[in-house]
Amino acid sequence: MPRESLSTPARWALTSLALSMLMPSLDTSIANAGLPILAAAFDATFQQVQWIVLAYLLAITTLIVSVGRLGDGFGRRRLLLTGIGIFTSASLACALAPGLAWLIGARAVQGVGAAIMFALTMALVADAVPKARAGSAMGLLATMSATGTTLGPSLGGLLMAHVGWQAIFLLNVPLGLLNAWLVYRYLPADRPTGPRVAFDYPGSAVLVLTLAAYALAMTLEGFTLPLLLASLGGAGLFLVVEKRAKAPLIRLALFSDRRLSSSLALTLLVTTVMMTTLVVGPFYLSRGLGLSSAVVGLALSVGPLLSAFGGVPAGRLVDRFGARRIVPGALLAMACGCGLLALLPMSLGLSGYLLSIALVAVSYALFQAANNTGLMACVGQDQRGVVSAMLGLARNLGLITGAAVMGAVFALAAGDPTQAPASAIASGLHITFGVAVALMLMALIISRAPFNNRSEPAREEAGKASIAGD
Repeated sequence: MPRESLSTPARWALTSLALSMLMPSLDTSIANAGLPILAAAFDATFQQVQWIVLAYLLAITTLIVSVGRLGDGFGRRRLLLTGIGIFTSASLACALAPGLAWLIGARAVQGVGAAIMFALTMALVADAVPKARAGSAMGLLATMSATGTTLGPSLGGLLMAHVGWQAIFLLNVPLGLLNAWLVYRYLPADRPTGPRVAFDYPGSAVLVLTLAAYALAMTLEGFTLPLLLASLGGAGLFLVVEKRAKAPLIRLALFSDRRLSSSLALTLLVTTVMMTTLVVGPFYLSRGLGLSSAVVGLALSVGPLLSAFGGVPAGRLVDRFGARRIVPGALLAMACGCGLLALLPMSLGLSGYLLSIALVAVSYALFQAANNTGLMACVGQDQRGVVSAMLGLARNLGLITGAAVMGAVFALAAGDPTQAPASAIASGLHITFGVAVALMLMALIISRAPFNNRSEPAREEAGKASIAGD
């Protein structure tokens, strides 16, 4: 059957969604490369300037589900325009910051806009493109996400070196204005959804505090156990509040649908493993293999670049073969890539490392396109925003967990990574990716559960009924 071509308005609508994914992804990593420059500019310590990155990530992580639910109730296109406006204005405020406290505060506000953009972009795919092209569209969004994360450090370093640190934030102003115009001009207007439902303010407040406690537990040394206990208590309280709410932020019945619960679990596990490559890789390449910083930077860009360029082809494979077949295959390939890293002899040098990372990265692009497409195809119209946001939340929690937990595994296995000899670094790599293999095998088992004894069309119809109804 020939592929349905996109009309010109649909192409521009998809371009607006691609920009809505690229901009917040770019700012997730663009400031990292310039932390030393920012520390010098504001006469601050590393721990202080680190909050330029953390404030942004914490705002996204804590708010993404709440703003996704707001989009379902008050109009996703309208809220996306608001998010782009917040993000663009906050970017300008970052560039004009007279001090570090101002910059950190502006980054937190920028994270609010980013949370809205992340939460609603995937949910709007169904409004922008025909159903037959949904996989390709999801693949493009995955490409934009990977491209932004990949491009951030190198572009940020270049702008800071030749223009000044303000340039990394000023870049968002013209992009934001263009994006807002494209969304306003080409995305279909919000459909009427009947009477507006009251927003669950108590549930949203409890969820924000719970997620903040967890995220801070992963990032603040010395407070991990109390904050983890607080997050566990908050999770229990959230369940109680949601059961009693007339218009709950998250319908707990959603989690009875195995497609949704497994997709969220898979996203968390897979992004945890992907963050592991970014945590362990620099130490193995520099201290293990003794490579220069320039070569290390180029080597680290290989995986994200392959994920970026593999997103659209991966989406086309999903359109052709279906998510049910692609997800387990992608997870198995990721497990094999992690297994190669767990057994990697140092004698294979850079080439052995890059081949293993390439397999992990390409498989990750395939997983993202298949998992996101398969889930969103089963979601009712009135729940797309919150489900899209929950996927984004699972991704962010995976990134935080990967950096903290898998980083701790590597540190325990290798000793102090900044001082350990090459042999200890290699041993740490092997043990850490041995744990990653176990996580991927767990993900593979989870991925098979929703597909037993049911055909894909029947499962999708059942998913729609389960998720749309309460």
